[in-house]
Amino acid sequence: MKITRFWSWLTFALGFLFFFLPLIGTFEFSLRARRGVYSFDAYRSVLGDPQFRETFTYSVVMALLTIVLGILIVTPTAFWVRLKLPRLRPVIEFITLLPLVIPPIVIVFGYIRLYNTSSYLPLTGSAFGTNLLLMCGYATLALPYMYRAVDTGLRTIDVRTLTEAAQSLGAGWFTIITRLILPNVLVAVLSGAFLTFAIVIGEYVFAALLNRPAFGPYMVWMGGNRAYEPAALAVIAFSITWACMGLIQLATRFSKHSRAQR
Repeated sequence: MKITRFWSWLTFALGFLFFFLPLIGTFEFSLRARRGVYSFDAYRSVLGDPQFRETFTYSVVMALLTIVLGILIVTPTAFWVRLKLPRLRPVIEFITLLPLVIPPIVIVFGYIRLYNTSSYLPLTGSAFGTNLLLMCGYATLALPYMYRAVDTGLRTIDVRTLTEAAQSLGAGWFTIITRLILPNVLVAVLSGAFLTFAIVIGEYVFAALLNRPAFGPYMVWMGGNRAYEPAALAVIAFSITWACMGLIQLATRFSKHSRAQR
């Protein structure tokens, strides 16, 4: 028993050192901007940079739009596949996994080739079109995570019985999805949404090759031109990711509390 506990604590300690030691070192280095003393000068420099605010705001807006697009595409699709096309589930799951095996640079070069200014749909010829293309690229990258999150949520409810009950009361498909299915898988949708947010905030390839002012290219640019600010940016980006994970946990707890009240 004591030997098992020892190995458990040893595994935990190694995991803690593996994940948090580089972060602690990065945080400590980011505080050395002022010679001889620790200070938050690097964080003040980053947060006071107008380019940081511009790129971060742009990425946040793109992340929110990507989440909305992902929910609009994935939720009805996963619902319909589970209800009407269960035999196609392996095919759909395989398709949703493709963004994990196809490098993003291949996808974005395909976009540029298909939608350049000499094509029938010249999306890259305007800022709006390029933003739309970037949003579609982000939705593609987040597709494996969003689809699995929603599909896992659908597994926890009896989709067929709920749908038949709603139809017997005269509900249409739009009402069934928006007022019956979506509230029941809201936690799963939120999980996929926060993962999408974390992906979009740090994404570099799509934004750089489409020449959009996103947060990922800004971090790379900062890393090549400053000493301490990139470490501060890394800590900020890591904090944002962990904040997203914390929100997932809060949403999960809130769901359990709601079920207990019922």
